[in-house]
Amino acid sequence: MPTKLETWLAQVVEEPLEPDLPICDPHHHFWNARPGHDPYLLDDLQRDAGSGHRIVQTVFVECHSEYRQDGPAALQPVGETVFVEAIANCGVSESTAAAAGIVSHADFRLGNGVAEVLGAHAAASPGRFRGIRQGAGWDPSPAINVSGTQSPGLLLDAQFRQGIACLQAQGLSFDALLYHSQLLDLVDLANAFPDLPIILNHIGRPLGIGPYAGKRVEVFPVWQEAISTVAACPNVVVKVGGLGNPISGFDWHQRDVPPTSAELADTMAPYYLYCIEQFGANRCMFESNFPVDKASYSYQVVWNMFKRISQDFSQAERAALFHDTAARVYRLPAAPDA
Repeated sequence: MPTKLETWLAQVVEEPLEPDLPICDPHHHFWNARPGHDPYLLDDLQRDAGSGHRIVQTVFVECHSEYRQDGPAALQPVGETVFVEAIANCGVSESTAAAAGIVSHADFRLGNGVAEVLGAHAAASPGRFRGIRQGAGWDPSPAINVSGTQSPGLLLDAQFRQGIACLQAQGLSFDALLYHSQLLDLVDLANAFPDLPIILNHIGRPLGIGPYAGKRVEVFPVWQEAISTVAACPNVVVKVGGLGNPISGFDWHQRDVPPTSAELADTMAPYYLYCIEQFGANRCMFESNFPVDKASYSYQVVWNMFKRISQDFSQAERAALFHDTAARVYRLPAAPDA
């Protein structure tokens, strides 16, 4: 029985463009239960990945799923790595390696103590564990900082940076999740750790809700200036995607009929093409951010959108955007069908 969301998305079905183009999807999640969301597990990803595009590899990114319920609090996130490792062991087919890389969670505010957590993640997934994401998104508006658990200036915190130093020492990468208003904090971190590979998630999450609602014209140049400053840091790459999250304020999820890839391309191109212009294709990777962005469009449609906006790029640039940047940055093994 299709879910309500799947029924809504099924109103827009497109023929996949360039179905033979190899894709590494470097950002998706798995979860069993989550308030307000349907479960999203291997069968769901395989159904999305099998909708016509050639998805050869994927990367799982932490989402606070299946944490351990006992033991030291610092080690409870290792339960998520165990959960995803089990899924990944079942998820390698002739065409797609699901969760070929795993980005887990740790609290860098543990300082040097985070080394034990990193070791536990590596032991839980010796072949796939690639790095850590600790969300740093904060805004003074309660409409955005809903949980009230985040605090300002996390990326600047001395104890946090002590933990980051442990991550760098182990040759791992850092996925940065924050809002557009915090991008200069990321610049400070990148300059302090020039040898640390940093992956900026969701083009820096330009906000469009709360005090930013209806202010896209004002927010866009602020975001542009900050992105250009981030791009000057050679150790930062960017995930190009994520605007389907309702937090960006486009409200596609409230429409009677979901958007087509052509509609999405018209809206998203100014953001995504600016990132590619600033970073270069070799430091950009297209991402689905599923199932979060599934609230706004289907997997089939979003990859058609990426193909539309990149149609004027060279073959080498498109190979980087769709597969090679992600495979290089996350140190992925050769794809089963690349």
